[in-house]
Amino acid sequence: MTTKSLWIIWVIGFMSFANTSTSQTIIELQQQIKSGQLSSETLIQQGRAAMKEHRSLNAIISVNNLAGEQSSAIPDTDNRGLLAGITIVVKDNIHVAGLANSAGTPALKHFVPSKSAGVIERLQNAGAVIVAKTNLHELAYGITSNNPAFGPVGNAYRADYIAGGSSGGTAVAVATGMAVAGLGTDTGGSSRIPAALNGIVGFRPSTGRYPADGITSISKTRDTVGPMARSVSDAALLDRVLSKTTATDAPVELKGLRIGVPRQYFYENLEPLVAAKMETLLGHLEAAGVHLVNSDIEQIAELNQRVGFPIVLFETGEQIPEYLQRFVPDVSIEELVEQIASPDVRDVMGMVMAKQISAEDYRQALEFDRPKLQAALAKHFQQYRLDAIIFPTTPLSARPISDSLETVELNGERQPTFATYIRNTDPASNAGLPALSIPLPIEKSQMPVGVEINGAVNTDRRLLQIGRAIEALIHQHHNK
Repeated sequence: MTTKSLWIIWVIGFMSFANTSTSQTIIELQQQIKSGQLSSETLIQQGRAAMKEHRSLNAIISVNNLAGEQSSAIPDTDNRGLLAGITIVVKDNIHVAGLANSAGTPALKHFVPSKSAGVIERLQNAGAVIVAKTNLHELAYGITSNNPAFGPVGNAYRADYIAGGSSGGTAVAVATGMAVAGLGTDTGGSSRIPAALNGIVGFRPSTGRYPADGITSISKTRDTVGPMARSVSDAALLDRVLSKTTATDAPVELKGLRIGVPRQYFYENLEPLVAAKMETLLGHLEAAGVHLVNSDIEQIAELNQRVGFPIVLFETGEQIPEYLQRFVPDVSIEELVEQIASPDVRDVMGMVMAKQISAEDYRQALEFDRPKLQAALAKHFQQYRLDAIIFPTTPLSARPISDSLETVELNGERQPTFATYIRNTDPASNAGLPALSIPLPIEKSQMPVGVEINGAVNTDRRLLQIGRAIEALIHQHHNK
């Protein structure tokens, strides 16, 4: 047998072995690491093999070549061991010391921060190994992760379909086994939308739950880091590390839970696949003893519309120049905007530069409209004594990259891409609520879809536990 033949056999065998870890939880992988059956170095090599195999998806912008050395240098901290040896990918707008932080835009592709973001320090203190920075919608200002500067991120299930959100690279990297888990950022849905469209779990914590330093942020009010993983238990473990939570969680029984089903707004004009999957799940929940409360949220569409864009557009106009001055002073805001490669992002930044949102418009949205939205949601949870509300993460599954820049097809009509995909995820972002997207079971010919649950503000751990119970119910019926 030739050397070349042996090499091909080894690669095929390695790729088969590499794929075996993609269905295992962090706790299961760590048990294997502790027993000597698996090593962090093996996880790193498996991830790099997946990166090579799926290079055409453009999920990765840069690889951490020192990951192997870092896996054997875990600091001695209170959280030591929670993520020991676990590989993590990070959206390329979150600072990792020594790795370029492009934010997906040409003007910043050579910027290398000397200090990591607070969320990265917490992961590394728990033993996590950062293996790569992931592709994103330019400046995290879009909903498809179609990036002309670094290549459009292809969906993990169909390379010519959108990955979704602005954290598409992280979702695809996790879904294809390039890392065990990852970090995205979420302004209006970008940790949940790509998670739903690529068949993984995406979590948005209550705003302010995680450190916000060291991020190329576009909105201090709306932005947060969002964990992305292959199971709710993994997302919960990441949340424990990122929030420095020490309390243990009690298991949650589905029977007796009160979950709201706000059909107005959230269930309107759904793709038939999404609608059918949701009705099946709701039936399983009701059979499991969940009290489904069919109740709508007063003025949700109108209140949400008043909040989102006025806040983000105004805050971007302040934050991006401040960020450049602090971290990349040799790049001006004018130079950054001039080099933007994405037509949609260039248009948005043109609005920002033209100051289309006045200080008074911003103050109205932040001090009056946002509190009204928060009050409406809080009243809804209290009035109906809800543990959570449930709805489809997105009204539709992924669509072709080539046909989704401005509009997408939904039920025979063309709809605006951004507004359609963000419709259901946006209210939680604007109100600062915890939100979790869980993949629903699909057939081989179908594209992934997700179910989202929201909790009242600062009920993050409770929501994650409810999510674990719903995930277990989904698996139970899917495996029958």
